[in-house]
Amino acid sequence: MSRRALGLVLGLVTLVLLSFATLDLQWAQMFSLEAARSMGRFVAEFFPPDMSPPFVAKVGWASLETLAMSALGTLIAALLGMLLALPAARLHGQDSALARRPTRWLLNALRAVPDLVWASLALISAGLGPFAGTLALAVHTTGVLGRLFAEAMENCSEGPGFALRVQGAGSLRVFLYATLPQILPQLISYTLYRWENNIRAAAVLGVVGAGGLGQMLSFHMGLFHMHKTATILAAMLLLVALVDLLSDRLRRTLA
Repeated sequence: MSRRALGLVLGLVTLVLLSFATLDLQWAQMFSLEAARSMGRFVAEFFPPDMSPPFVAKVGWASLETLAMSALGTLIAALLGMLLALPAARLHGQDSALARRPTRWLLNALRAVPDLVWASLALISAGLGPFAGTLALAVHTTGVLGRLFAEAMENCSEGPGFALRVQGAGSLRVFLYATLPQILPQLISYTLYRWENNIRAAAVLGVVGAGGLGQMLSFHMGLFHMHKTATILAAMLLLVALVDLLSDRLRRTLA
């Protein structure tokens, strides 16, 4: 290990130790017998989950709403991210790429603001419901995918594109027949990975009123309906597991 890497590791360890020293963490109370009893009583309130058919139907509909928010938000972000990635990338050595820096600033700004903040802003303009959550996911994910797509374009081999440009092919044909075939597996992988993240984010965005399972969770937790809360949490876990499985299968199939 080099001296620079060793110094970085030691610096990180020092910061972690200092954080423990400065925080008022009451370890004795956290691991006390009374804390364990309180946690046990709290967990017991979740059982049995509310499995009544009307409530399960509501949870099922909210799950579909959350799934639709994540899928549509990711799809919009993938399309916008591709459009912004083109000016944000230097496609070949002779490319002046005049819009590269300002476009990357825009992508940085989009992903620097958390999706929860975007959802809060969208709620003001679009009102309560899944539309605001979909907009928030689309805006934040556009910044993420746009930057990833641009990096993939810049890291691909310039040989095929150079051969087409020598033959007089235009920029659009060079991109479609040389650049895109090289980066397409990466683009699909990045998009599927962000979809996995967005299904979790969509559940959280509902807490601020953006619809889906998160909105139901916030409502019933606020009223201390713990049996109903347990059902909603189980639906969240099941939905995330299904999306992870589907995404993994799609990646394996495309690979």
